[in-house]
Amino acid sequence: MSSRAPAILVLEDGRVFRGEAYGSVGETFGEAVFSTGMTGYQETLTDPSHYGQIITQTAPQIGNTGWNDEDDESHRIWAAGYVVRDPSRVASNWRAERGLEEELAAQGVVGICGVDTRALTRHLRDSGTMRCGISSRSTDADALLARVKAASQTTGADLLDQVTCERPHTYEAVGEVKYTVAALDLGLKRSMPRRLAQRGVTTTVHPADTEAEALLAGAPDAVLLSDGPGDPATADRQVELTRELLRRRVPVFGICFGNQILGRALGLDTYKLEHGHRGSNQSVLDRRTGKVEITVHNHGFALARPKKDGEPEAPTKPTAEDRTTAPEPEHFATEFGRVQISHVCLDDGVVEGLLCQDVPACSVQYHPEAASGPRETDRLFDRLTELIDTAHSSDIEGSNADA
Repeated sequence: MSSRAPAILVLEDGRVFRGEAYGSVGETFGEAVFSTGMTGYQETLTDPSHYGQIITQTAPQIGNTGWNDEDDESHRIWAAGYVVRDPSRVASNWRAERGLEEELAAQGVVGICGVDTRALTRHLRDSGTMRCGISSRSTDADALLARVKAASQTTGADLLDQVTCERPHTYEAVGEVKYTVAALDLGLKRSMPRRLAQRGVTTTVHPADTEAEALLAGAPDAVLLSDGPGDPATADRQVELTRELLRRRVPVFGICFGNQILGRALGLDTYKLEHGHRGSNQSVLDRRTGKVEITVHNHGFALARPKKDGEPEAPTKPTAEDRTTAPEPEHFATEFGRVQISHVCLDDGVVEGLLCQDVPACSVQYHPEAASGPRETDRLFDRLTELIDTAHSSDIEGSNADA
């Protein structure tokens, strides 16, 4: 007989799933999302972008490789809750230092197991992400539903202050220092500065509310806008900071939430996806090369496509033609010059990357550091160093012309 306490998961629309307690016994509320990664649950749970979310793993068995102290993407688990079908009874990996459930319990993360995660995922795909609650204190569905409906929404949520660092800190380059980068911590994953360090980049991480003068005080070669949680429509302060960087022609590279910040600075709107992109098997087309890459995603909001001629306002959702290799408009005009939509998701046409033609700035919506997934897009960090080199070359040419 199982020694686990009975548990219940209730969605905002009243759908109920019953199972058993997993991790900490208690009660939690958040946005119900699903992640399609078959591996990398440790990186997923410690990604600050998952702040306030209750994550359902679509892979049926979770916990096989245990937990170690090296693969954390931050200093804690950020997920509000965790949903699995079949928790592994043992951890079998030479790097494991303890079990997944042991870590969830130690950090007070309330979860549920024994749930039909296939049915739950299909329901979220059909109905969209929504608020939910997990309780292993009481199995009264009606009472839990009332508390779910009283929980906060993600649309309009400003969460950056909850996940950013308190003070600047530095990741040193490996070997010779070739460049220095200032990273704006909007929910930064540790693997980002680590990837840059391997390229000879020293990265200083700054809190999300840092002003331009403080960010540029050390004369960094470029600025990285990190990933993070919440609604990008609330990040007006970071958008204005980015606009100031573009005016000064400081090289800017944005990832995930940073892509949305750059897009807003260029005049695009954002909108909430029906069920989001989360997992390590998302197909993205690089329009410049025509190649399709398998990428890691973790975002619930996206950039709206620019307005086309004759439209009264920008459409929020992509159309079927947006999934092709050359949808219109390929470029759009901004006060900072021309911008190309460099990447699109082949599943639904969502904007997955921007490339500025006249200022040194670009971004991607997915995660090229991909510590828990495919590594084929890791080379995109080279694009940041290319931005720096191009900007330096332009400065030299400008100085020579003035002379």
